[in-house]
Amino acid sequence: MKQRTITALIALAIFLPFVIFGGLPFTIFVYVLASVGLVELIRMRNIGSYFVPYLLAVLLLWLILIPSSSILLTISWFSKFEMIALIILLLLAYTVLVKNQFTFDQVGFILLACFYVGLGFYYLLETRDGNQALSNILYAFFIIWSTDTGAYLFGRAFGKRKLWPTISPNKTIEGALGGIVLACTVAIIFHLVEPFRHSMLTVVGVTILASIFGQVGDLVESALKRNYGVKDSGKILPGHGGILDRFDSMLFVIPLLHFIHFV
Repeated sequence: MKQRTITALIALAIFLPFVIFGGLPFTIFVYVLASVGLVELIRMRNIGSYFVPYLLAVLLLWLILIPSSSILLTISWFSKFEMIALIILLLLAYTVLVKNQFTFDQVGFILLACFYVGLGFYYLLETRDGNQALSNILYAFFIIWSTDTGAYLFGRAFGKRKLWPTISPNKTIEGALGGIVLACTVAIIFHLVEPFRHSMLTVVGVTILASIFGQVGDLVESALKRNYGVKDSGKILPGHGGILDRFDSMLFVIPLLHFIHFV
């Protein structure tokens, strides 16, 4: 627990300045985080030591992360969709070059992995470039962190009924509800200090939905790790695991807030 706390504080001290400063440093930081997360996920699948699929996967991820309004797309001969389609074709062609040792199924996994990781970090970049950017990002992460904290505390104190034992044996229904309660409490305080353009009722309703989605994102990551027989997605964060282990909820929460036009 001590190691987890120290790692979390150090990670927060690194993460927050990038969020506050924004601009190119934040963009580069997000690209690095997303790239590490993608490599972690591909390694779970154990596609072998082929360099080309990893390279094409990272290039595809970077394309997904580029905003549609980017000047890079205006000066490019190809549209964003065409470049994504080209990389897909190259991945498929590579299965032939290595005589199907790198398979069609592995291509499909890489494509889904790129979009699974890419969408969350894409919308994180979009959030930082939008209105009330800093408030929106802090709100999203406060909801994620308070949900995790509430689920842990309520689960230890009152947890009796398992939430989804075949995927995550330690999670309980009481813990999940406790996470939602603490997230709503934090959201109400946040809204009083830094008001949104939405009503308090809307903020609470969105927070409940975001907290649920965050826990679903956590369960998705747990299901992936259980399916591929790994304990953590990586080892970059001592006591926490990998990048995906820390950003699994964000991959669901940030896109949701955009889809429902809350941010």
